[in-house]
Amino acid sequence: MESNISLQGSKSSAIEINKVLKNTYMLLSMTLAFSAVTAAISMAMNLPRGAALIMTLVAFGLMFVVNKKADSASGIFWIFAFTGLMGASLGPMLSHYASIPGGPAMIMQALGGTALIFFALSGYALTSKKDFSFMGGFLMVGLIVAVVAMIANMFFQIPALSLAISAAIIMVMSGLILFDTSRIIHGGETNYIRATISLYLSVYNIFVHLLSMLGILGSDD
Repeated sequence: MESNISLQGSKSSAIEINKVLKNTYMLLSMTLAFSAVTAAISMAMNLPRGAALIMTLVAFGLMFVVNKKADSASGIFWIFAFTGLMGASLGPMLSHYASIPGGPAMIMQALGGTALIFFALSGYALTSKKDFSFMGGFLMVGLIVAVVAMIANMFFQIPALSLAISAAIIMVMSGLILFDTSRIIHGGETNYIRATISLYLSVYNIFVHLLSMLGILGSDD
């Protein structure tokens, strides 16, 4: 009797996890597509870097709203507002790369590289079903160090340091994809809106810093 109850419990748990996974990947694909649309609109409007900074700051504030509203129906609206602003804030940077020799190819390489990293890591986490929760502390420390280095490099403007920072952030975000996917698989994250925003930020940052790396390496040619 107890074994039957345990089996039914594990089955219902597996169904719930699969539901969270399905909803997360569906919402993630929709928010990424929406970000691409708002980025294209931002490019078409030729928005200045100042506007991009303002949108990034507003989006940062909305991130807290998304987490607060994640358990309600309005959470869907807020996550689209957040990802829409994040996409639009990319407009000036993408316009810059699109205007330089070889820039459009760099953008496509960054997109392809980001997709390859995400699908490879997500696929590994899903198929191996390993628990990557042990990485949480290391990833947090790595992220803090990278942010401090980014702030310092705003004053020094050293290309080699920029390259190292971008590489470090890509590594940290790759680790977060494993960490966040593992949390969903093992029941640590049951809210697909919160799961989506975590994965979205990892994908977003990998793309931005992969493009930055390609830009720095391309300028050395």
